[in-house]
Amino acid sequence: MPIFEYRCSNCDTKFEVLHKSTTKQDEVNCPKCNSLDNKKLLSAFNSSITSASNLSLGECNSGQCQTPVSGCSSGMCGLN
Repeated sequence: MPIFEYRCSNCDTKFEVLHKSTTKQDEVNCPKCNSLDNKKLLSAFNSSITSASNLSLGECNSGQCQTPVSGCSSGMCGLN
């Protein structure tokens, strides 16, 4: 379920809406003034990538590499 940011054209309130699949994205009410005159904003996002070059052998052997692939069960990072 995506989260969208909006700014109300009526009262200038900035707010977020979690859209479910049944929610009509065109009909978003401002939580402050209940206006339907809202503009969808471009949102920044953050991501990170872990590569094998960022991990030391000690991290894998200790079970602390925290890779999203398969974890470090039995010292195997899933990156080999």
